[in-house]
Amino acid sequence: MRKMVSLNENWKFLKNDVMEAIEDSCNVQKWDDVSIPHTWNDMDGANGVDYYKGVCWYRKSFRVNQVDDKKQMFIEFQGVNSIADVYLNGKYMGQHRGGYSTFRFNVTEAIRFGKENILAVKVDNRIVDDVYPQYADFTFFGGIYRDVNLVIVNPVHFDLTDYGSLGVYITQSSVSEKSAMLSIKARLVNSSDVLQKVQLWLDVYNMQKQKVIYTVEEITIEPKETKVIELPIEISSPILWNGQKNPYLYEVKSSIISFNDVIDELTIPTGIRYFEVSPEEGFILNGSKLRLNGVSRHQDFKDKGWAITTEEQNTDMSLIKEMGANSIRLAHYQHDQYFYDLCDKEGMVVWAEIPFISKMSDTDLDGVNAKQQMIELVKQNYNHPAIIFWGVQNEIQIVGDSKDARRVVKELHEIVKKEDPNRLTTLANVGFVPNDDEYNYMTDVIGYNQYFGWYQGNVEDFGTWIDKFHKKNPHVCLSISEYGAEGVIEYHSEKPRVLYTEEYHTLYHEIAWKVFEKRPFLWSTYVWNMFDFGSSIRDEGGVKGRNNKGLVTYDRKIKKDAFYMYKAHWSNEKFIHINSKRFVDRKDREIVVKIYSNCSEITLYLNGEIVKTQAAKKIFTFNIKLEKGLNTIKACALENDEVIEDIAIFNRVDIENKKYMPPEGSARFSVTNWFEIPDLDDVVIEEIEITDEVYSTKCTFEELLSNDEAAKIMKKYLNNFSIDDPMFDRYKGRTIEMIATKDENLFNDKFMYTLNKELTQIKKD
Repeated sequence: MRKMVSLNENWKFLKNDVMEAIEDSCNVQKWDDVSIPHTWNDMDGANGVDYYKGVCWYRKSFRVNQVDDKKQMFIEFQGVNSIADVYLNGKYMGQHRGGYSTFRFNVTEAIRFGKENILAVKVDNRIVDDVYPQYADFTFFGGIYRDVNLVIVNPVHFDLTDYGSLGVYITQSSVSEKSAMLSIKARLVNSSDVLQKVQLWLDVYNMQKQKVIYTVEEITIEPKETKVIELPIEISSPILWNGQKNPYLYEVKSSIISFNDVIDELTIPTGIRYFEVSPEEGFILNGSKLRLNGVSRHQDFKDKGWAITTEEQNTDMSLIKEMGANSIRLAHYQHDQYFYDLCDKEGMVVWAEIPFISKMSDTDLDGVNAKQQMIELVKQNYNHPAIIFWGVQNEIQIVGDSKDARRVVKELHEIVKKEDPNRLTTLANVGFVPNDDEYNYMTDVIGYNQYFGWYQGNVEDFGTWIDKFHKKNPHVCLSISEYGAEGVIEYHSEKPRVLYTEEYHTLYHEIAWKVFEKRPFLWSTYVWNMFDFGSSIRDEGGVKGRNNKGLVTYDRKIKKDAFYMYKAHWSNEKFIHINSKRFVDRKDREIVVKIYSNCSEITLYLNGEIVKTQAAKKIFTFNIKLEKGLNTIKACALENDEVIEDIAIFNRVDIENKKYMPPEGSARFSVTNWFEIPDLDDVVIEEIEITDEVYSTKCTFEELLSNDEAAKIMKKYLNNFSIDDPMFDRYKGRTIEMIATKDENLFNDKFMYTLNKELTQIKKD
């Protein structure tokens, strides 16, 4: 019978590259004592410093009982970032390239039974030109950051070498409320030198642990053979996995039996469901429309990086559930199996994806590593009912167009359809991809990452853009795969504008959601992001090393006001939340108190006196006059004989508290957004000849900023763009014309003419 032995404890760690680490005689007395999960970037990965990227070594000793000397031994790693070279007792076991998926090595021949074994792992988190991601807006935390196990199996066992999968795949078809067909494909391995005769038993249990059906097959496996067996099972009147309404899970127990012994066994939860996406109706689950109110999630925690445990993952799921989201985009890589399991149990509809993101390799033009990670993602997560969408790319166009990237995206789609034809492929286009670009037709459904109201334009522009796209592409199933704004809870303002204040962050989401909920043809929307996360390249609003777009802080301790805006719209749990509680010191006597709640009626009290009782839907606003000094605000509601309330304290002061504003000189402190377009009312447009020999708005930002004269013009008209900006790689491949197509109000004809009039005077070298 299979044994899983945890190897998480009692490791030695060295932040250096020493090849003697593989030798028994290596002196590790001065190495650090660590446990898995572990990262060496827990402290420097999200603090705005140049975090350590390089080679580190891990070593562990362990014993294997002599009684198991006839078994097969595998070392299993569930996540090592990003290149791992594994040695056992000085022998090289192999290398895995890619930091997010499970991989295993058969170490049977290297094991010393009954003696000490030395496992040494070289881990490298440097960026190399044939491993993805190449570049991205998040920190690449180095380390062995997920579980490590020794897997001990009988010579006849379910395949452990099929891209890190379980070796058993459950496919469902012809699903309805009346019946469902399950096809269970099992890969059986005979690693012995003799022919083996076994039975494959498949038992299906309901949630009450009652067996509902079974089947058995007699199997003969030749020596050293891997045999693929596929057996059908029909379930009558299945209880469907129906998202959060009823995340019902059956269990499929696959057993290999030899005589009277179960020699290998896997129990796999599975949910039976059917789905489709319509360009007009959106997402449909089990025949009923289901609006996917989604959030995106990164896996890191403050001061832990990616080295998180089930406790942190449970915290994340609890917060997502509390807010009322019913779908999660697990960005931008494969997440822990434990979290996919949580999604199955909690009825979350999942978009899972690979880190084919931002930049195509300059040398691996066939996308070999991206394809490897795609196959690993699909095979390792094939049996999760929560996963409906496989994501093949995210903003791969952001540093410039590439015919090779386009080809690889198409090939990734084809790989997915070959491995799993029953789910849907999707992608996340960067916002400036034209509405008629072929990227919009490469996958089954698509998403766009749009940031109107933050990086360009106004939040209300979402509606205009969505309607234009839908009219242009009435047969394309569209989602908003990312949208958001930075929100730093220290910063506040009475009149929200495009700064890093919590008030603007909140208003942004309030307006965006109003746009989205009026457009039911969107198959999903995903807030970017549920949680603040580490991004070493960022320096935003005085906060270094972080992306602050989360609805919850990096440590998961504070829910920003926008969290409650979504909770009011998405959750049935009755609550009241007074906004801007952290904006304590108020200079204005007359202020507006905004409240988010899913109660039908709220009464507001100021310093113990009733101000007003108001009925509203989700968003309540009260005008009040503050007294000098401290003021107590209380909001109350009565729901089903339960009193629900919230309290805030505001302090009316004479002098504005300067701590509420971002520091001077912080990134984009004074901007409306990334762009500051000058007043050009008096400009008269004349004809300009634009050729390839001169600079123009057709050139990329990298081209323009690399020329001194052109850079001066860019600074004159777009002074927030700089080659020294840590975000430069995010836009260096774009052209002004690309951005102009998405924001015709700012990048109007007069502006484009003015810019080209000066740029075309500069000849290219």
